[in-house]
Amino acid sequence: MTLTFRPYDLQLRHVFTIANFSRTTTPVVLTEITYDGVTGYGEASLPPYLGETQASVMEFLKKIDLSRFATPFALDDILEYVDKTAENNTAAKASVDIALHDLTGKIMGQPWCNIWGLDKEKAPSTTFTIGIDTREKIIEKTKEAAPLYNLLKVKLGRDNDKEIIETIRTVTDQPIAIDANQGWTDRQQALDMIFWLKERGVVMIEQPMSKHNPDDHAWITERSPLPVFADESFQRLPDVARLKGAFHGINIKLMKCTGMREAWKILTVARALNMKVMIGCMTETSCAISAASQLSPATDFADLDGNLLISNDLFAGTTVTNGKLTLTDLPGIGAKKTKNEQ
Repeated sequence: MTLTFRPYDLQLRHVFTIANFSRTTTPVVLTEITYDGVTGYGEASLPPYLGETQASVMEFLKKIDLSRFATPFALDDILEYVDKTAENNTAAKASVDIALHDLTGKIMGQPWCNIWGLDKEKAPSTTFTIGIDTREKIIEKTKEAAPLYNLLKVKLGRDNDKEIIETIRTVTDQPIAIDANQGWTDRQQALDMIFWLKERGVVMIEQPMSKHNPDDHAWITERSPLPVFADESFQRLPDVARLKGAFHGINIKLMKCTGMREAWKILTVARALNMKVMIGCMTETSCAISAASQLSPATDFADLDGNLLISNDLFAGTTVTNGKLTLTDLPGIGAKKTKNEQ
């Protein structure tokens, strides 16, 4: 097996703003693993808050020697070796994991949803994200998205949250998922806001307060009329049991949990603990989005719109039809490369 990689910059269609910052690009590192003439594709997406850079990812990947393994099917051994190569570096590790899953799925001739025993027809609708913006831009984005998606995801966490929701409600009455991105600071005000949001057609809340306030989240979760999901509070498998009771559910992101192998384990443990599960993403190409979508038929919510926010996708894979995730029959992660690096 040989591992190759290169940097690539994703160009966003709109300026993307959440509670704490704005950006127009997202750097990624694209990976390929080749074995016996077959190539699997992977990706590390690197939004600023993740703490990884193209340079750090490539420095990590230089340390990975896959030639020491006789077969790509030794997934546990390979990915344990990758995980122990250095602390953190979760997106870098995910880029190897995704490429390895793509490679092995291609060799088997099956997409991973089939290998996991999932029915791709049960893939949920995906949310489409409306970032924090001016009233005019929010109306414009909502008018574009509302006819195409069944569930909008709205970023809140500033002092004009109600204004944003009321602006969207002038355009559409379709269901809304909320991501506060740790932006709320008082638990009583957060709970009052959740009750207000429920009356306006909101169906779930993601990360209302700082990840450093687990007791406040548990207090809110106990009283909330809507399911509350952990995002920034949740990273990897050991966090699942720790967050039981503090949140109703967790948001799994491949870039934070090191990839598909651990994501599947997380989903299994969360279900055993009777917790809800959503599958999320960063700004990513259709490579990583298609990889994440392989798990989507087993989740309650999907937020897999990262590829829809960019203008220079190099891959084709999972699409959205009538608001619903539509997985391909392609083996592996269900994606194919469509053009060379621009």
